[in-house]
Amino acid sequence: MKALKSNFPILISIVVVSLFLFGFQTVGAQTRITYKSAKSSSSYYQMAVQLAEAIKKGSNGEIIVTVEESQGSVQNVKEVSKRKGNYVFTTPPSLIGLAMNGKKMFKDKSPNYQNIRSLFIIPSLTMHFVVSEQSGVKNFADLKGKTILIGKGSFGAKEAAKYIEMFGLAGQVKLIDSEINNAVPALKNGQIDGFATAGSYPAPNVIEASASSKIRLLSFSDPQIEQSKRTKLVIPGNTYSGITTDTNTMSLSVGAYTTTSMDEQTAYELTKTFWEQKTGMSKTNLWWDAVRTENLNSLNTKLHPGALKYYAEIGVEVPNNMK
Repeated sequence: MKALKSNFPILISIVVVSLFLFGFQTVGAQTRITYKSAKSSSSYYQMAVQLAEAIKKGSNGEIIVTVEESQGSVQNVKEVSKRKGNYVFTTPPSLIGLAMNGKKMFKDKSPNYQNIRSLFIIPSLTMHFVVSEQSGVKNFADLKGKTILIGKGSFGAKEAAKYIEMFGLAGQVKLIDSEINNAVPALKNGQIDGFATAGSYPAPNVIEASASSKIRLLSFSDPQIEQSKRTKLVIPGNTYSGITTDTNTMSLSVGAYTTTSMDEQTAYELTKTFWEQKTGMSKTNLWWDAVRTENLNSLNTKLHPGALKYYAEIGVEVPNNMK
């Protein structure tokens, strides 16, 4: 009994240390992922936050996704040259091709670009041409002589300027190169006739515009969409307040990518958890509903082995160029 009493402080110390070590190992067992997204004011940043919450929930806290703000997809891809470990980023597939071939903005030709691998698709970039009802604009040709805010340095701005020229209105539309978050108040105050923005529908700034004033969404013909070399997307009527008819517009696929620095098990668990949580995300946020496994081929880049393992398990047909 005396021996037990004399050793009691030592036993307590062992138990405390053991509990501490067990707790440390439990925390250390968490997989942490950095998810490089978009500007904090964009719909894609909101999606990233939703995805991070869903992954944490679906993995019972074993996978923690930290969302980082970004200035755009080009920056996301370029950071591959210096990032290691569990780095996940979003971008249109076309930029991956440019990076791997060292073209245009990726002339630095970082060898790390060859290590990029795809994981899953996220909602497409959808072009919205929003005009006020009082502008009198009913179709794209009516933009002649009007003032349109197109954002600053964004994908939407570049696409809008391209379509203005492509569809015969070069030099005939006053384009305002300003931050897109200025668009809704400027439209409401009559400072502009409309604005162009790219984001998955329903786009928060278009929701805001439709709630605060009467607007129209411009619809495009099939020949125009084909000429744009983008994918046709139909925004259903009643997506936005006051717009009861369907809107045909252009879209650009967007994917979530990582590199071979991510281990196979992490890529597997992340991909699996994403798809298992997608249905729940779709119920609260409509833009996730359009994300389907049959569109995986739009990623146009080899899948990470971990992601490929998951798709094989659920019977998804994967093109040979992505294996």
